[in-house]
Amino acid sequence: MNLLPRPMRGLSAAYTNLMRGASYFLLTLGVAALGYVGYVSADSKAYQAEEKEQFTQAVVTLHATLHPGVLREGDVIGEIQVPRLGIEAMVVQGESARNLQRAVGHISNSALPGESGNVALAGHRDTFFRPLKEIRPGDEIRFRTAIGIFEYRVESIQIVAPVDTKVLAPSSGHDLTLITCFPFSFVGRAPGRFVVRAREVASVIPGQASGVDREQQGIVSRVPK
Repeated sequence: MNLLPRPMRGLSAAYTNLMRGASYFLLTLGVAALGYVGYVSADSKAYQAEEKEQFTQAVVTLHATLHPGVLREGDVIGEIQVPRLGIEAMVVQGESARNLQRAVGHISNSALPGESGNVALAGHRDTFFRPLKEIRPGDEIRFRTAIGIFEYRVESIQIVAPVDTKVLAPSSGHDLTLITCFPFSFVGRAPGRFVVRAREVASVIPGQASGVDREQQGIVSRVPK
């Protein structure tokens, strides 16, 4: 025997239906979110694998010349590697949301590898650049392009505000700047930027003699620290 008045029974049933509907909605939303994350992850991995294979073939078969005038948004420039951290990611021209979803982005108007100036790259803290939280001064960074392999040594690490664009300023040397959001574990729009600054220490032209022979022949160019 139900002792609740009829209006109260109606309210209780409506509340139960509302909660059931909310549960179904949140469940559907959660499944959709997980599906989207899975799609983004699978898409970026497939893109990286395909572009790395094509890039490797291009290095072997072509003698490409890199010039800012011929680079278009989304064009593959090369591959960034941080051996100690296990970072290997393709780099494309431009820092649009689409580019950063699938690769590391070369910031427009910054220098290109092999040029004098500041080569600036941006990547997401929860994908390609997540291992940067363990980077330290002295770490080696390699930037493979169609015209050569450029080696850098990490000199400094700093945290700056998003509006601080001095880290992107041109330099008179051969520098590399890696930028990602900070803190790495922050949920939502991160309040800071994690900036790694490195200096070029060597450049290697592929397809020539290797090891000591390169340096003796002048093919390996050593850049003073």
